[in-house]
Amino acid sequence: MSDIRMKLAVALLAAAFGSQANAQGVFGSSYSSTRAVNCWGTKGEKTVDDNTTRVCRGKVDLVVLVNEGDLRETISVGRDKAAAGNEPAAQAWFGPSSSALRTVEWRMAGSEPFAIIQRWRLADQGETGTDGRPVDKPMLVVTRLPPGPVCHVAYVDVAANPNADELARKAADELARNFKCGTDQVKVIGTSGRAVELALQHL
Repeated sequence: MSDIRMKLAVALLAAAFGSQANAQGVFGSSYSSTRAVNCWGTKGEKTVDDNTTRVCRGKVDLVVLVNEGDLRETISVGRDKAAAGNEPAAQAWFGPSSSALRTVEWRMAGSEPFAIIQRWRLADQGETGTDGRPVDKPMLVVTRLPPGPVCHVAYVDVAANPNADELARKAADELARNFKCGTDQVKVIGTSGRAVELALQHL
């Protein structure tokens, strides 16, 4: 009887370790917001608005740095403001006026975030709306996270791809962790379109 119990205990222990390993490899999404209510100013002040440079709560021990200037934003991530500001993503400006929507999708392997996905709007100077302003073109940006540098990995044109969210998640899961910032080129995922064309103009 003791031998049977021993074998049963070993089997249960192996199953537990197997479940834990599988859980670490399961990809999923979690969300945060860069709205001012979830952020603070770069000097630690609490009163900021959605159109100022700010530091926002992220996931685990990461923060999101939103930098706004000359009608363009950059989004970077780090352990703190200084770390995020020194990442390649903090210098990743688009040529046309551009801004990111406030929802940040975090791709997770178990409890560890390894990439973010955010929807951006890029102003198309070649097309104006009824109000006379440039029409915004939507694009998803996949950004890799630490360990290692933080930089853009992939672009997905929203208008050109009905399954844009799915494509962005697949790109994050398959490309982000092994992407070499400064060496690898940002990947265009799916069908290219006007938003991606605008994004690549300054590269």
